[in-house]
Amino acid sequence: MRMGCLITAGRLPQGASPGNRMTTDHPPCSASAALLVLGIETSCDETAASVLRLTPDGVADVRSSVVLSQIADHAPYGGVVPEIAARAHVETIDGVVARALAEAGVSVRDLDGIAATAGPGLVGGVMVGLSFGKAMALALDLPLIAVNHLEGHAVSARLTADIPYPFLLLLVSGGHCQLLEVGGIGACVRLGSTIDDAAGEAFDKIGGALGLPYPAGPALERLAQGGDAARFPLPRALLGRAGCDFSFSGLKTAAARLAAGLTEQADRRDLAAAVQTAITRQLVERTKRAMTAYAETHLASNRRFVVAGGVAANGAVRAGLQAAAAEHGFTFDAPPLAYCTDNAAMIALAGAERLRLGLTDGLDVVARPRWPLDEAAARLNPTHVAGRKGAKA
Repeated sequence: MRMGCLITAGRLPQGASPGNRMTTDHPPCSASAALLVLGIETSCDETAASVLRLTPDGVADVRSSVVLSQIADHAPYGGVVPEIAARAHVETIDGVVARALAEAGVSVRDLDGIAATAGPGLVGGVMVGLSFGKAMALALDLPLIAVNHLEGHAVSARLTADIPYPFLLLLVSGGHCQLLEVGGIGACVRLGSTIDDAAGEAFDKIGGALGLPYPAGPALERLAQGGDAARFPLPRALLGRAGCDFSFSGLKTAAARLAAGLTEQADRRDLAAAVQTAITRQLVERTKRAMTAYAETHLASNRRFVVAGGVAANGAVRAGLQAAAAEHGFTFDAPPLAYCTDNAAMIALAGAERLRLGLTDGLDVVARPRWPLDEAAARLNPTHVAGRKGAKA
């Protein structure tokens, strides 16, 4: 049996938080060795597993990536039902992991570590994947790496491209919308975040109001093709507010009200085009502000911009952000479409990079429904405050 190893020669990146528990019960091995890591992702409605090899020089080799979607299970409800999602993860995770290992052509005895999403997400689903990862780590005497799902998205573009740290990141998905300076694993600084709804949620909810099937975001993009984006005036949020924060709740409400009175396909197409243009415009405007601030403290050689998350698959959003990057002298990178949405390859990569730095977790690590990448900023300057309306971080 190949025993899990704790990499001891690595060093925590500047600004990183040593918040993860570090285990010491695995034999150390050379920091120059390649690492083979199994990643497990169950934070929402995809059960996913991946085997990834991280070479000594930091190149990711995705040996397998299996994603089992639950779209059909949730479609009748127009959105993800947490209880249904958690039960589906329980029923399928063993088969998904077995398939990932088989497609990679490896045995569990070849692995160096187990990486599992520990949050944020639907906590019932997170618990399934994390518990499965704990069981494997315990049974195989392998290191466990509890991965922040958002950190997985942060490194997702590095699965297929050479993107050195640091870089500026726009993480934009159904549940998250934030701008981050990524200095390395465990070293993210928040520059801006949504104060209410995420961009992906706005796409999905407005698409639903237009009568589009779940998930409505991709369907809205298809409907918008050929539409007149200037026909329907939509509100612009936070125009007088400095900084890089986002807000999509006003746009979502206004567009949903307009959608309720539309019956002709041409009208619905025009509204879809207007919505897509409005969301893209806000993402581009805030990103340009972040680029200006980032450029003041980074050399021109470090001006790299990455967009990740499910909304990064939207063609109009990509085009707008790519133009903004060119305008401000930034390189532009985005993951392939298969790695924009939730997947386990990004979890395996984040886990492998953490393992190389010696950052592992004990079996007492807990599932977290909320887990900000920049915990200091979340504590000192929260975008959402707990209360009657609840916390949405």
